[in-house]
This record gives sequence, structure tokens and C-alpha cells, in this order.
Amino acid sequence: MSAPRGDVFAANCPTRQLLDRIGDKWSVLILTLLGEETMRFNELKRRVDGVSQKMLSQTLRTLERDGLAFRTARPTVPVTVSYSITPLGRELLGAMQLLIDWAETRMADVSAAQRDYDRRLDMALT
Repeated sequence: MSAPRGDVFAANCPTRQLLDRIGDKWSVLILTLLGEETMRFNELKRRVDGVSQKMLSQTLRTLERDGLAFRTARPTVPVTVSYSITPLGRELLGAMQLLIDWAETRMADVSAAQRDYDRRLDMALT
């Protein structure tokens, strides 16, 4: 028997928290990289331009807690920690890839719409 489906429009539905998380830019970027290969923390930090160490750490913990990423620690000196995507995370990444592709290919159109909006707003205010 499957779990009951959530109702994203209900204020107390945990689906809203999950949507916040998977809509977060850091989560999207990290899952995209982990979908390519297993990576260590510092590799992720180098690849995700602009993410702070604290934010990367928090995001990885949250992704692990949600079952989207997996943390592996090897008993070396110092301990070697790597992160990989889980099957659940890979499933999510497949859905997110459509949004990523759309954003990458349609950004010029969105920028043009923003400029047009700003121009109309400026004309209305003057």
C-alpha cells in the first residue's frame, strides 16, 4: 500500500517543505553535479561558484536527510568523505533536468521580458 498523496495547497502539508528544498538553487546545482559523478566536499565547493562552506554543508545534510544524496566516509587520515546521488535523487534529477534545460535555453527571452517590463514601468512612473 502506498502512502497517501500530499496536498501542496494545504498550509500544513510537508510537500511544501520538500518543494522549498528542491526549488532551492543550491540543491538543484549540487544534485546536478552528483548526478554526473560522486564528489568530495571540496570538489563540490570548487564547482558550485558562490556557495559558502556553511551553505554547502547544510544543503548536503538536508539532501542526505531527504534521501536524495548519500554520504560515504572512509576511515583514512584524515577521513575521506564523498557524496553521491541516490536512486530517489536521480529520479528527481530527471524531472528537474527539464526545468534546468528550459532555464538555460530561455534565459535570453526572460531577460528581454524583464527589460521590456522595466521600460514600461519607467514610462508609467514618469
